[in-house]
Amino acid sequence: MHIYLETGRLTLRRFTEADADDLVELHNDPDVMRYLNGGKATPREVIVGETLPVFINSGHFFAAVERETGDFLGWFLLRPPKDGPEDELELGYRLRKSCWGKGYATEGSLALIDRAFAELGVRRVFALAMSVHRGSRRVMEKCGLRFVRTFFQDWPDVIDGSDEGEVEYELLRSDWAARPKR
Repeated sequence: MHIYLETGRLTLRRFTEADADDLVELHNDPDVMRYLNGGKATPREVIVGETLPVFINSGHFFAAVERETGDFLGWFLLRPPKDGPEDELELGYRLRKSCWGKGYATEGSLALIDRAFAELGVRRVFALAMSVHRGSRRVMEKCGLRFVRTFFQDWPDVIDGSDEGEVEYELLRSDWAARPKR
């Protein structure tokens, strides 16, 4: 198992083909997918044939596993934006509903943010969410990211809340360096 990093309660590791069932379950929970595709199911063959290979080969997606039990909790991502500056990384996360409200998203995000600035030398970490996704926005704020803007995208399918747009949050290296160390 290739461990990317560990926190007090989490192991973030590279995805493997053995994660297929957990990923299918996660990406087919209507509550988890509510702000991503309106809660629609994704066929197993799409997740196994398209999504999982990207997760395995990109090096930017990390399976989140509870250290104590080894249970799959979801995933995190830390990747450069498509056609964007290499000194910026996008932070993302998707966790099982049973994990919500327990601090896992904040814990994993803070660890990735620290890695991005301290070891990868980036200038900026940013995250995106639907404007109405209050839970995700709260995680961003707890991690020290600040609201940058609201913007609107054309999506093939309109989902509840999409009329309020997307939000972008960021944390700059200078702000990360100035905050008290944990």
